[in-house]
Amino acid sequence: MMAASVVSAAAMVALGILSLAFLFTVYRVVAGPTLPDRILALDMLVAIAIGFIAVIAIKTGFMLYIDIAISLGLVGFLATVAFARFVITQAQSSSAKQPHSDQGDDGESLGGRTRKHGKRRKGGR
Repeated sequence: MMAASVVSAAAMVALGILSLAFLFTVYRVVAGPTLPDRILALDMLVAIAIGFIAVIAIKTGFMLYIDIAISLGLVGFLATVAFARFVITQAQSSSAKQPHSDQGDDGESLGGRTRKHGKRRKGGR
């Protein structure tokens, strides 16, 4: 009888702490300030949801919830990897779109094109 009340009290405390963590993490998702911060917060939301599922599984004794938590962990991992690839792709495309100067390293200006070392192109251009 005593052990059941301790487990029940610990589950209630854990649910309270997880609820507080959930609120702080939702704030980070909404507030940002950058996309990687939001992605990290979404990953944290998955971890908190796994915590909720685990605590409820212990409290109810229904261990099928543990399998659901494992599946959620796998899906959360794949989503984090997909978001990370998106951020890398976005960073590469934004660096490719930056304007280049008309002046090369040591070439002369040709209105957007550069000619290195004063050599002429074939064809008289």
